[in-house]
Amino acid sequence: MRVQESYSEYPVRVVIVMGVSGCGKTTVGSQLAQRLGHAPFIDADTLHPTANLAKMTKGEPLADKDRWPWLLRVREEIGKAAHSLLDGRDSSLRSARTIVGSRESSGTQRMYVVCGCSSLKRSYREFLSRSDPDTSLEQLTHDTVFVYLDVTKTELLRRLGTRQDHFFNPKLLDSQLETLEPPDTTREAAINIYGEGSTESVVEDVYHRVTSYIAKNSL
Repeated sequence: MRVQESYSEYPVRVVIVMGVSGCGKTTVGSQLAQRLGHAPFIDADTLHPTANLAKMTKGEPLADKDRWPWLLRVREEIGKAAHSLLDGRDSSLRSARTIVGSRESSGTQRMYVVCGCSSLKRSYREFLSRSDPDTSLEQLTHDTVFVYLDVTKTELLRRLGTRQDHFFNPKLLDSQLETLEPPDTTREAAINIYGEGSTESVVEDVYHRVTSYIAKNSL
């Protein structure tokens, strides 16, 4: 593969599954990654610094000053995963190259990176969508689409109540809902999904909506 040409064509599509805690980001995102040809999956929760985890465990909401360094690390990990796909350094990711365009209207081969990240504010999503300012045009690797899992508060509380050994304190749900800025699909590269069906049905819905969106928008 001619890497320079591929870079210029943004060959990697990053899908960020977003929403408040309990909406299913990790479950849906990890299964979507498998559906997309065993694409790499990044769980942003695992990238929080210890101080953030301690605050959330105690029921203290995160502020922007807590989130920005974390979001920078998430963006860096997404970039690393995209570069790994293109460089072919990690053989476990090469199966993502088998996603062939016969499934999609553009007829082009695509590679994916999937990430589960709350991405509550539009400013966060804009940040995650941008590459590092020092990145040259030849080094740009990917376009990004967000998938917002919309789940009612009643269902979120039910799910959070059944969790075990998770750092997120359910008392923080109200704070997250207050912070949440659902994507405006007329102004953002985003898809809104009703997330209260079975996991299998939600994953299938996301898969078909994402691949259709990317094909129609030439991402």
